[in-house]
Amino acid sequence: MTLPACIIAAYERKKRIMVREGDCVAVFHSIHRVMKAEKVLKGHGLPVLLIPAPRALHADCGLAIRYAVVDRQAVEDILKAEGLLPEEIHIHSGGKYLKSA
Repeated sequence: MTLPACIIAAYERKKRIMVREGDCVAVFHSIHRVMKAEKVLKGHGLPVLLIPAPRALHADCGLAIRYAVVDRQAVEDILKAEGLLPEEIHIHSGGKYLKSA
Protein backbone atom coordinates (compact mmCIF):
# COMPACT_ATOMS: atom_id res chain seq x y z
CA MET A 1 0.00 0.00 0.00
CA THR A 2 1.37 3.40 -0.94
CA LEU A 3 0.52 6.60 0.88
CA PRO A 4 -1.41 9.37 -0.86
CA ALA A 5 0.75 12.13 -2.33
CA CYS A 6 -0.71 14.76 0.04
CA ILE A 7 0.41 12.77 3.10
CA ILE A 8 3.89 12.26 1.67
CA ALA A 9 4.14 15.99 0.86
CA ALA A 10 3.03 16.95 4.38
CA TYR A 11 5.63 14.62 5.88
CA GLU A 12 8.35 16.07 3.66
CA ARG A 13 7.41 19.63 4.71
CA LYS A 14 7.49 18.69 8.39
CA LYS A 15 10.80 16.89 7.95
CA ARG A 16 12.37 19.99 6.42
CA ILE A 17 11.14 22.12 9.32
CA MET A 18 12.56 19.69 11.90
CA VAL A 19 16.07 20.93 11.05
CA ARG A 20 16.27 24.45 9.70
CA GLU A 21 19.00 25.94 7.56
CA GLY A 22 22.05 26.66 9.72
CA ASP A 23 20.95 24.46 12.65
CA CYS A 24 23.42 22.16 14.36
CA VAL A 25 22.62 18.48 14.87
CA ALA A 26 24.53 16.52 17.51
CA VAL A 27 24.63 12.73 17.15
CA PHE A 28 25.43 10.47 20.12
CA HIS A 29 26.48 6.83 20.57
CA SER A 30 23.56 5.83 22.75
CA ILE A 31 20.03 6.81 23.62
CA HIS A 32 21.09 7.15 27.27
CA ARG A 33 23.70 9.79 26.40
CA VAL A 34 21.46 11.78 24.07
CA MET A 35 18.65 11.90 26.62
CA LYS A 36 21.04 12.86 29.42
CA ALA A 37 22.53 15.59 27.21
CA GLU A 38 19.05 16.94 26.46
CA LYS A 39 18.20 17.04 30.18
CA VAL A 40 21.44 18.81 31.08
CA LEU A 41 21.12 21.38 28.27
CA LYS A 42 17.48 22.15 29.04
CA GLY A 43 18.45 22.43 32.71
CA HIS A 44 20.76 25.25 31.66
CA GLY A 45 17.87 26.91 29.82
CA LEU A 46 19.18 26.27 26.32
CA PRO A 47 16.61 25.93 23.53
CA VAL A 48 17.47 22.45 22.28
CA LEU A 49 15.18 19.89 20.68
CA LEU A 50 15.43 16.11 20.77
CA ILE A 51 14.69 14.93 17.22
CA PRO A 52 14.74 11.73 15.19
CA ALA A 53 18.20 11.57 13.65
CA PRO A 54 18.04 12.60 10.00
CA ARG A 55 18.44 9.65 7.66
CA ALA A 56 21.48 11.25 6.06
CA LEU A 57 23.30 10.90 9.39
CA HIS A 58 24.33 7.63 10.94
CA ALA A 59 23.08 7.64 14.51
CA ASP A 60 23.25 4.39 16.44
CA CYS A 61 20.46 5.43 18.81
CA GLY A 62 18.16 7.02 16.23
CA LEU A 63 17.92 10.35 18.06
CA ALA A 64 19.86 13.59 17.89
CA ILE A 65 19.81 17.04 19.46
CA ARG A 66 19.09 20.07 17.33
CA TYR A 67 20.17 23.56 18.32
CA ALA A 68 20.74 26.92 16.69
CA VAL A 69 24.23 27.87 15.59
CA VAL A 70 24.07 30.94 17.87
CA ASP A 71 23.89 28.54 20.85
CA ARG A 72 26.65 26.28 19.58
CA GLN A 73 29.45 27.46 21.86
CA ALA A 74 27.30 27.30 24.99
CA VAL A 75 25.92 23.85 24.08
CA GLU A 76 29.32 22.37 23.33
CA ASP A 77 30.96 23.93 26.42
CA ILE A 78 28.28 22.46 28.69
CA LEU A 79 28.45 19.04 27.03
CA LYS A 80 32.24 19.03 27.38
CA ALA A 81 32.05 20.02 31.06
CA GLU A 82 29.54 17.21 31.67
CA GLY A 83 31.58 14.61 29.77
CA LEU A 84 28.80 14.24 27.20
CA LEU A 85 30.45 15.29 23.95
CA PRO A 86 28.54 13.91 20.96
CA GLU A 87 29.95 11.43 18.49
CA GLU A 88 29.52 13.96 15.66
CA ILE A 89 28.14 17.44 15.10
CA HIS A 90 26.70 18.44 11.73
CA ILE A 91 25.49 21.77 10.39
CA HIS A 92 22.50 21.77 8.07
CA SER A 93 23.43 23.82 5.03
CA GLY A 94 21.97 23.83 1.54
CA GLY A 95 19.84 20.76 2.27
CA LYS A 96 22.91 18.75 3.32
CA TYR A 97 24.54 17.92 6.62
CA LEU A 98 28.13 19.10 6.83
CA LYS A 99 30.28 17.45 9.46
CA SER A 100 31.73 20.01 11.84
CA ALA A 101 35.40 19.94 12.75
